[in-house]
Amino acid sequence: MRIGSHVSTRNGYREAARRAAAIGGDAFQYFPKNPRSLQVKAFDRRDAESCAEWCRENGVVSIAHGPYGVNPATEGETAAVCARSTLNDLDIAEACGSIGVVVHFGVYKGEDPLQGYKNIIQWINTVTSNWQGKAKVLLENQAGEHGIIGTTPEELVQIRNLCAAPEKVGFCLDTCHLFASGQWETGKWEPFADRARKLGYWEALAAVHFNDSRYESGSRRDRHAVVGEGYIGEENFRQFLATPELRDIPLMLETPEEEDGTHRRQVALVRRWSEEVLE
Repeated sequence: MRIGSHVSTRNGYREAARRAAAIGGDAFQYFPKNPRSLQVKAFDRRDAESCAEWCRENGVVSIAHGPYGVNPATEGETAAVCARSTLNDLDIAEACGSIGVVVHFGVYKGEDPLQGYKNIIQWINTVTSNWQGKAKVLLENQAGEHGIIGTTPEELVQIRNLCAAPEKVGFCLDTCHLFASGQWETGKWEPFADRARKLGYWEALAAVHFNDSRYESGSRRDRHAVVGEGYIGEENFRQFLATPELRDIPLMLETPEEEDGTHRRQVALVRRWSEEVLE
């Protein structure tokens, strides 16, 4: 299993990859641009391509995470702005050699949830029709904190199936979100894994946000805890790591950093767990 964490691009994309490896990771996540802005970024393509080259030579994989403001469930000019932002992120991710760009499923506040789903499909189609690269749009499941849509594997699979170019869309599974939403209950990982298996969810999974939860299953509160110190805990994570479909999927930690400002200890801990369950 490839394991890593979210790292800063303050000193460039290649340096982000080197930083990820320096703390024991062979995977990492990064923000391609300011995560609180939807403005298109003119980026240093040479640095991005150098990052891709370094990752190939050192066996490191990466994913990008889009800005927090991207909401596929919106309409009109807001949706257009979000689409342009994501196309920019895909361009950066492609240059960096990344698997794709993580995008939250979407929040819809209207009276008819069906319209929210329609908006998401239309938004994805707008993005993918204007994108010819290999980097994918990676839809992330939600915790339910801002509404119930996007919390189930059934929704994600159906949305992907209804898109015009499903091959350009993958999934990023956030373990804290899955737990907080109540889809994953304590001690009941295998029922969810089998349910996802029957849906064909695992075939489209491209990355995992490996986060513990500060609150109990079903709380709908998206608060990450240090791995092994939250309500998910070691035993539940060991069951998760034993899932055959996850063995080639990179795990990215978005948990609180340690005293040295990195995830070094947590990366090593998850690597030990994964090696033990796969023995």
